[in-house]
Amino acid sequence: MKMRVLICIALTFYFVGTSVSAANVTNITGVLDKGGQFTTFMNLLSSTQVGSQLQNQLNNSQSGLTIFAPTDNAFQELKPGALNSITDQQKVALLLYHVLPSYYALTQFQTLSNPLRTQATGNSGLPYNLNVTTGGVNQVNVSTGLVDTPISNSLYSQSPLAIYQVEKVLLPTDIFAPAPTTSPTPSPAATKETKTAPTSSATSPSSSTRSSTSGSMVVTGSWVQGLSVVFGCFIALFL
Repeated sequence: MKMRVLICIALTFYFVGTSVSAANVTNITGVLDKGGQFTTFMNLLSSTQVGSQLQNQLNNSQSGLTIFAPTDNAFQELKPGALNSITDQQKVALLLYHVLPSYYALTQFQTLSNPLRTQATGNSGLPYNLNVTTGGVNQVNVSTGLVDTPISNSLYSQSPLAIYQVEKVLLPTDIFAPAPTTSPTPSPAATKETKTAPTSSATSPSSSTRSSTSGSMVVTGSWVQGLSVVFGCFIALFL
């Protein structure tokens, strides 16, 4: 009888403890919904199933999570069609790029070493990283290489979960960096040297010879004509 009572008491404490532990786990969507300006972020978390994935991870994680939550205005500032131009897999990577796989209070960012590994990975399996800088008490700036934005508000920060408001969508360079432009390769025909035709002012040796010959003939003809005139005068005097 006493043994049965002890077993019942033990089971009661076990189930009560489990219920209290489950109740202490913070709901990610609930925090964002309470913030009032994260509808786009919440819809993406829901449509991609990333939200439920993160919640399950949080429920079973010892290290916790840190989430950077962009506001609705941050999504509106993206280029038109930016989200529609990427694949579903890239959307998942974009969302996970806003998540660090550990809980960090604001003061802890001052002692962290860059780069920080996010939960996003590329096609190569390598993680997407970002950098953080601190400029004072609770002043933290997040940089991706394409985007630089401060943490503007702490929506929730109690281990094992921290959710911080950011005013820009964190864009990973592997997805949103512009493709490098390459200059066109010149065709072989364009690289060949073109021969310059001789100008009209250049004269060939034959033409110059003809010019000098004709000139000498003119001089010789004039000299013969002069002698004829002199002989004519002498003949006229003796007649």
